[in-house]
Amino acid sequence: MLALLGLLTVLVLLAGIMSNRLSPLVALIAIPVVAALIGGFAPELGGFMVNGVKNIAPVAGMFVFAILFFGILTDAGTLDPIINRILRIVGNNPVRIVMGTAVLAAIVHLDGSGAVTFMVTIPALLPLYERLHIDRRILACVVAMAAGVGNMLPWGGPVLRAAAALQVPVMDLYLPLLPVQLTGFAFVLLCAWWLGKRASTSVDFQSVASGHATVIPAAENKESTPENDVRRPHLFWINIALIIVVIGTMISSLLEPVVCFMLGTIIALLINYPNSKQQRERIDAHSKAALLMASVLFAAGVFTGIMNGTGMLKAMATFAADHIPSSAATHLPFLLGLVSTPLSLLFDPDSFYFGVMPVLGQVVQAHGGSAIEVAYAATMGQMTVGFPISPLTPATFLLVGLCKIELGAHQRFTIPFLMATSILMTFVAVALGLFPL
Repeated sequence: MLALLGLLTVLVLLAGIMSNRLSPLVALIAIPVVAALIGGFAPELGGFMVNGVKNIAPVAGMFVFAILFFGILTDAGTLDPIINRILRIVGNNPVRIVMGTAVLAAIVHLDGSGAVTFMVTIPALLPLYERLHIDRRILACVVAMAAGVGNMLPWGGPVLRAAAALQVPVMDLYLPLLPVQLTGFAFVLLCAWWLGKRASTSVDFQSVASGHATVIPAAENKESTPENDVRRPHLFWINIALIIVVIGTMISSLLEPVVCFMLGTIIALLINYPNSKQQRERIDAHSKAALLMASVLFAAGVFTGIMNGTGMLKAMATFAADHIPSSAATHLPFLLGLVSTPLSLLFDPDSFYFGVMPVLGQVVQAHGGSAIEVAYAATMGQMTVGFPISPLTPATFLLVGLCKIELGAHQRFTIPFLMATSILMTFVAVALGLFPL
């Protein structure tokens, strides 16, 4: 009963969001609350919700101040020279831009953090996409693909969890996966090339290209406009240094990300807009976006808090493992690899890798296989390739918030590309002998 309730909760949630019948904020709170009431958890419901909000609070705080930080520096014109230089190198060529997006996201994701990847890559590239009228969903999709494949690194969460659950050295698990990961990234570049070609034929881009929309540095435009009045081209190098310090401090874990962006926001305001009136105006300019996405993140915390607190996630995992036919056990790793990406929509990484995967490993072992085959199969998509579309991870909301798109639109556009990546890597893993067909 509890497993069925959990499955229905997730399916209704996804249907509501992807069909645009419900906003993510409403869906993430209302649907699990109703499910918990139906399941008889009314007395504990408040506690589940509070626990979920507590767990998400640092991420929500980080997001609010990250939006303010990058928004203030963008207003100051910090990214204009960078974007102009990129345009001079690649020209008005969407293919180069989109492929460069994949490479940049993959490089940044070497630290293993999806949130850092999104916060570094998207604010730098979004103005370029907007200037050339390239669909923002392409930016979200390509960054998601590169970060998803990159999340197979040995210091990434899924592989670490899989190694810990099976009690095997993480490098023993990862090294056989390396050729699979490299193949996946090659496919990401291929998809980026195709998306870039498609973008170059779009009506919006053609209108820009036909107008010869070359980029003119903001500093050269002397006309006084509201936009130019907030530009600070003479502070470019100071602002760049501030970005490097904030990002470097965050990546090196010297301070918590929320603290890094809090301090960075304050310093950015004091440097660029020392007048209190200007500071209020800059905060007001970005507070709507920050508040909207922070509210969605807290709603996601409510969802995960209820799903974990009620035991619905655990019940779903147990039910799935108990009802696998014996005849399918030998093919289980292959089947798991094929569906590993959509499983990111159903299970958070802890529930899957510490709850579902060990049980599936025991089933495979009982039929003459190896538990590590299940781990290989799981990493084809479960919270690796699949994490940037899952409502169970805050990074997904960070991604769509920074790209200024709806979660449902992102999922509809990106899921086919992520599924194709995951399926391709599954067949490569079979060809390499990591698990049988």
